[in-house]
Amino acid sequence: MDRNFNIMIEKIIEQHAIVLFMKGNKHDPKCTFSRQAIDILNTFNIEYYTVNVLNDNNIKNKLKIYSQWPTVPQLYINQEFIGGTDIIIDLYKTLKLHEILEVYINS
Repeated sequence: MDRNFNIMIEKIIEQHAIVLFMKGNKHDPKCTFSRQAIDILNTFNIEYYTVNVLNDNNIKNKLKIYSQWPTVPQLYINQEFIGGTDIIIDLYKTLKLHEILEVYINS
């Protein structure tokens, strides 16, 4: 694993409480899964940061190794890997995502 890449990812997730690595950005998602993740995050009144993995194929490939998760998007909250769109949807439907994000809502 590329040590520099680990450091870069760790800096991003340390600097931002909520990070979504995705295809596109929050204003212009480039795939259905990224759109679904954004739509869910936008239901909350929270600030979050996005990283467009399409800008650098190296990021997309190494992110999957870093997280040990095979797909993008990938959500990190409070430096913890949450999962991809299927996990985000499940957490949203069971209200667990609301609990996780409660501290960030309206702050």
